[in-house]
Amino acid sequence: MEKDLEKTRCPWCLGFQQYIDYHDQEWGVPVYEDQVHFEFLILESAQAGLSWATILKKREGYRNAFADFDYKIVADFPDSYLTELLSNPEIIRNRLKINAAVNNAKRFMEVQAQFGSFSNYIWDFVDGKVIDNGLINMTNAPAISAASDKLAKDMKRRGFKFLGSTTLYAHMQATGLVNDHLVSCFRYEEVKLLAK
Repeated sequence: MEKDLEKTRCPWCLGFQQYIDYHDQEWGVPVYEDQVHFEFLILESAQAGLSWATILKKREGYRNAFADFDYKIVADFPDSYLTELLSNPEIIRNRLKINAAVNNAKRFMEVQAQFGSFSNYIWDFVDGKVIDNGLINMTNAPAISAASDKLAKDMKRRGFKFLGSTTLYAHMQATGLVNDHLVSCFRYEEVKLLAK
């Protein structure tokens, strides 16, 4: 364990163990499973105006409240359940964000119907290849990109809510469409090897 603490990591994850685990095991790993993409879209849209650390701490609450991120179930949440969610302390109790999750589940399935999978759709915005920014330090880390701008515009046109360019760039980082681990981070090369 002592050796593990000596690993060089991206500095943003060093706040608490759950954050470190997320960085070490998930962040930047290329995702091709639709349910995982949907999970991150729910969490990232909930994050708007808040810290990712806050959302990570509520992740299990979201998993329980949002049917293990099953978009087919979320799309059919009745109004009575949405009202119930407003009093659930395990999630962010924001009516617009909760309603957006249901809306986005419906839009998500429309994208699946058109493209065969949401994964096919989103990976097309990076031509199916991981964008490697080769970051030396956090000061030159982008918050948006041309691809996230294009994705946000297209998703807005399709009726998605709470998913602007900054949020979607974070999604692209989290789900490995972009490798924004610092080149000095031990995960940089590991994640690079996971790209298709």
